[in-house]
Amino acid sequence: MQHILIVDDERSIVTMLRERFEREGFAVLLAFSGEEALSALVDTPCDLVLLDVGLPGIDGFETLRQLRQREPDLPVILLTARGDEIDRVVGLELGADDYVVKPFSLRELTARTRALLRAPVKSHGCASN
Repeated sequence: MQHILIVDDERSIVTMLRERFEREGFAVLLAFSGEEALSALVDTPCDLVLLDVGLPGIDGFETLRQLRQREPDLPVILLTARGDEIDRVVGLELGADDYVVKPFSLRELTARTRALLRAPVKSHGCASN
């Protein structure tokens, strides 16, 4: 079973994503801040991170910077209301594998997630059990 970490401070979005991905057969881990996400990844292996940019405390961009230092090959999809080109470019240059603007289609996000998980995986320390 593949594990996904969902990081968002909007509980309604977290609930919706958790339900969708659990129905799709994924094990889902949750974090509501960048600090919680980085801590969770130390303790629990995962295969992909869905990361909101607008988080309390350290934002998603800084969370991604720190994550890339520890797990350079872990797939990350940024989820954000920031749809400007500069935000997308910054996110991708920081190492995001994909960038999805809110509101988004659950079907499309699921397809993007599966596509990233099918991609050839480089060796990284975050793998499913």
